[in-house]
Amino acid sequence: MLKYIFSLAFFCVISATLFAQTREELEKQRQNLKKEIEQTEELLNKNKAQTKENLYQLSLINNKVNLQNRVIDNINYDLRLLNNNIYSIQRDINKYDKLLDTLKQEYAKSMVYAYKNRSNYEFLNFIFSADNFNDAIKRLSYLKSYRSYREMQGQNIVRTQELRRQRIQDLGSSKKEKNSTLQVQSKEMQTLEDQKKEQDRVVTELKKQGKSINNQIAAKKKQMAKVSNAIAAAIRKAQEAAKKEALAKAAREERERKAALAKANANANEATKNNNAENNAPANTKSVAATTKVNAPAKKVESVLLNADNLALNSSFERNRHNLPWPVDKGYVLMHYGLNKLPSEGDIILACTTISADIGSPVKSIFDGTVISITQVEDTYVITIQHGKYFSSYYNVNSISVQKGEQVKTGQVIGKVAANLDGVGSIDFYMSNEKGEFDPESWLRHR
Repeated sequence: MLKYIFSLAFFCVISATLFAQTREELEKQRQNLKKEIEQTEELLNKNKAQTKENLYQLSLINNKVNLQNRVIDNINYDLRLLNNNIYSIQRDINKYDKLLDTLKQEYAKSMVYAYKNRSNYEFLNFIFSADNFNDAIKRLSYLKSYRSYREMQGQNIVRTQELRRQRIQDLGSSKKEKNSTLQVQSKEMQTLEDQKKEQDRVVTELKKQGKSINNQIAAKKKQMAKVSNAIAAAIRKAQEAAKKEALAKAAREERERKAALAKANANANEATKNNNAENNAPANTKSVAATTKVNAPAKKVESVLLNADNLALNSSFERNRHNLPWPVDKGYVLMHYGLNKLPSEGDIILACTTISADIGSPVKSIFDGTVISITQVEDTYVITIQHGKYFSSYYNVNSISVQKGEQVKTGQVIGKVAANLDGVGSIDFYMSNEKGEFDPESWLRHR
């Protein structure tokens, strides 16, 4: 019985510790989400002060609503943990109640038996009625053990009552925490409602600007077409340069092979003449052809862009998928790669990820590579960097700090963020290979 009491108490302690750790993690996660909301709110207020309602502002509000939803999900999970903990504590209390009933019944029986045999006469009669001395000693030991057992029964009851009292205190604390969390939930739900109202207001205002937004989207599409053409041209030039280099290398190797073969033939002929002269045999006028080795078919090259110099770089780039740094330190995604729905009930398909950042913020290379192109598109530039058979491109950049052909390192500043069509800072970030653009966010590390 005592072992069962200790086991139950140990289980309660372990459960409480794990519960506290999980709630601490939830609280930390919630604080991080609140911090992100505050940063988004700061950007939103800054944008409101500078321009009227725009797509950037809507993106910020959408992000804030998504973060607020995550806060509420966090609170709901916390409430589920609290409910489970309250249920677990109540179950422990019920177990202690049943245990106490059993202990008290057993203790009452032993007390009744002790009361009936309480006189010294009964005690002495029990001892001296033994058949021999050894039996008397055993009976004396039994009486002492029985007395200790009654004392232990009393201690178990007191100990169990104390454990039950502690669990009742835990139950009260958990109920208070639940009530407090419910109040926080109610407050956060109201905040979400206010944010949704603001979201609806901005959407309504943007719908009123439908013609203006459509003109902006048309201009954005023209920009993207020019940028995509510039990136495609840069990749073609890189391919052509790689082909020329590969052909030049092959021609050089062929010349070296022929020269080595001619030298081998000459050495063989000279050796034959010397051998004939030594043996006084007539010289054989026919030259001895050197045995030529038939080369095995060349292994198919994965990409013309890959060579001995960049194979390691290409492999390293691929290994860092999902863990590449962002091109700006404090960026926020305005539009994602692929289909983006617009408040004007239209949509736009992007071949890039549009990331906001303060005008003048540093734009950084996401990995080691070579700058293969710097092309002006309208008032700003697109920079394309080659990483083996992969390419990263950065559009809407000014104050360029690199040159074509330059080797760059991960995190090296290549330029600064310029203003977009809304008058706010942003860059269009592309990732490409020989087949075309693909989703950059799937390669960047999670923020």
